[in-house]
Amino acid sequence: MIGLTIGILFLTLFLKKKTSETGTSFCYFPNCRVLKELRSKPFEYSDTISQLVSNKQLDSTEIALFFREGDVNFKESDTKATPCTSYLIEYEVKGKEASLQVYNCEAIVRIEQIHIK
Repeated sequence: MIGLTIGILFLTLFLKKKTSETGTSFCYFPNCRVLKELRSKPFEYSDTISQLVSNKQLDSTEIALFFREGDVNFKESDTKATPCTSYLIEYEVKGKEASLQVYNCEAIVRIEQIHIK
């Protein structure tokens, strides 16, 4: 039991140091893995999202927060679609609940629409 405790403490300190130095993170949960994959690809806005950003009704940093801290609604997502899977990401924007519809294609992530309640 003592050896197990020492081993866990060692791994915790070692992995914490490694992630802080290299900036890597370990994503084991489905939500984290999907958001990490989406962040790794370039974004493309639909026309409606482009208009909201250009009119300053929506900030691109707010959209980036969906991919950092959002929650993927897997019930409303189509993870088996081809050629692009579809995800609904929920997050709070300006104090209101919002959802972002994105399509994850092989080389690009297309941000299709946003619904703010």
